[in-house]
Order: sequence, then C-alpha cells, then structure tokens
Amino acid sequence: MDFMTDFNSLNGLDAIAVATLIMVWAALTWIIEHPTAARPSVTVVMSEYRREWMRVMITRDTRIFDAQIIASLRQGTAFFASTSLLAVGGVLALIGNVEPLRGVAQEITTVQSPTLVLQIKLGLVLFLLGNAFLKFVWSNRVFGYCSVMIAAVPNDPADPMAHPMASKAAELNIRSAVNFNRGLRSMYFALGAVAWLAGPIALFAAVTVTSWVIWSREFASVPRAIIMEDMPADEDTKA
Repeated sequence: MDFMTDFNSLNGLDAIAVATLIMVWAALTWIIEHPTAARPSVTVVMSEYRREWMRVMITRDTRIFDAQIIASLRQGTAFFASTSLLAVGGVLALIGNVEPLRGVAQEITTVQSPTLVLQIKLGLVLFLLGNAFLKFVWSNRVFGYCSVMIAAVPNDPADPMAHPMASKAAELNIRSAVNFNRGLRSMYFALGAVAWLAGPIALFAAVTVTSWVIWSREFASVPRAIIMEDMPADEDTKA
C-alpha cells in the first residue's frame, strides 16, 4: 500500500516531462544524423572528412600518422566510457541511499519526496548514463575494427583492393564516431535529467537548455563555421 501511495505522488506532468525528454532526445539524434542538404550538421560534414582521410591515407607510404590518430580517438572513447561508468556507480550508490538527496530536494521544492520517487528519478539518470557507457564501449570497439581495416589496406595505391578497403575503413570510422556522439548526447541528457529531482517544471527547463546546447553545437557553433568555410556548395553530405 505504501508503494502505491509513494508511486502515486508522481503526477501526469512528471510523465509528460519524461516523455518530452525521450522524444526530444530521439528527435535531435534523427535531425543531427539526417539533416537537410542545405544545412548539414557537424557530424555529417565530419563524416565526409573521415572519408577523405581514408582516401588520402592510401597515398601515404608510412601510416604511423593515421595509426596515432586512431589511437587518440580510441583513448577518447575509453576516457568517456570510464567516466560514464564511474557516474553509473555514483548514481547506484545514491539509489541505495537517497537520504543525502532528500534534504536538497525538499529545500528546492518545499515538498518532501518519498524514497521510491527519488529512486525513480535517479533511475532515469541511470538509464541515460548506462546508454552512454554502452555507446562509448561500442565506439571504442568499432575504432578497433577500423584500425585493423587500415592495416589491411594495400600499400600500393594501384592495387584494385586499396580503394574498396579504404572505403570500408572510412565507414567503420564514421560508425564509431556516430556512436561516440550518441554517447555524448546521452550524457548531456543525463545531466539534464538530474533536474527532475526539483520537479517536472525543472525537467522541462533542463530539456530545453540541453536541446539548445546540443543543437547549437551541431548547427550554429564557431567550430562549424570554421569547418564549413570555403567548402563547395554541392558538398556531398550523406551520412
């Protein structure tokens, strides 16, 4: 009976706020990965540079430079995977003992939240962090596949297998980057989901701010302007 009483303290506005977060998260992922040709995202534009990187790589006699870049990218995915795993551990610890949060939540909302409600709200953060961890781990793995594919590209540019193998390496590189970016977006929304502890209105506000930050970095940032400078108007931006 206490379980249902605690659960019922969540209202329809809470459900709408959580549904909004999930829908906006999914919608942003789709928009970023499938933008219009007139306004490509940084993710899509960089995919073309990754393809060009593999095409140029064929002409290099020594590919230590390319191997170092791949190693650096893998280090980045490993770092974020470790970070998200540590965050998952912290959230699990809080779910097991929500007392440190109870006073903070009560001061913000002036309403005492039941233990179950706080655990449910932390569960949303845990879900997003867990998803980020899995994306980073898979990204690291696919970068490993890309490394092997690069090593398999023939040294002779005239070899009939050189370009097909380099193309496969490029697509693996792109898929790894896509998963890495998905992991980053999941971490962004995990930070936003923490606002739910202060109530559904705070979660709505956090989703709005998080969405703006992600969208602006893909479509309206200074780095994007630098990347897009002097690019051909008919640049192929297929993902």
